[in-house]
Amino acid sequence: MDVFFYLIPVVMMTFIAFMAYRVVSRWLRIRSAWNSGLTAEARCLKTFTTVSESMGEHSRVRTTIHHVYEFRTREGSAIRFEEEGGPMTTVEGDFVTVYYTDGPNVVATAHAPGRRVKEAAAGFGLLAFLGVAFAFCVFFMVTVHQFSTDTSFPALP
Repeated sequence: MDVFFYLIPVVMMTFIAFMAYRVVSRWLRIRSAWNSGLTAEARCLKTFTTVSESMGEHSRVRTTIHHVYEFRTREGSAIRFEEEGGPMTTVEGDFVTVYYTDGPNVVATAHAPGRRVKEAAAGFGLLAFLGVAFAFCVFFMVTVHQFSTDTSFPALP
């Protein structure tokens, strides 16, 4: 029975660590595209939205806009990518400037580098939240261990 008090926090900590990895990885990829110095003119091929609904005491609906862009690199390779969270004013057929990295795995973004502060603040806020959740799991496991090894504390039935 005591194994669940360790197993569940470990599973949660694994998920939290994976989410933190994804946040940092995405930030580094976008930053590398901005810092590469390579830009191209891309055409918006498609725009669409996704809707997610959270259930709870107060249900909330969140709509996210997605854009599909296509551009050509310096070498002439056609690159197509999808990105979420762009401006609502960009519609199919519009041309935008994209920032991309060179090489076999091209990373591209149509987000302007001026959004760095906003992106960084959102990333750090999410990492702080994940860090607090991770610390709580560790605290919970240490507390359970202390109570399970303390002879003066009554054992669980």
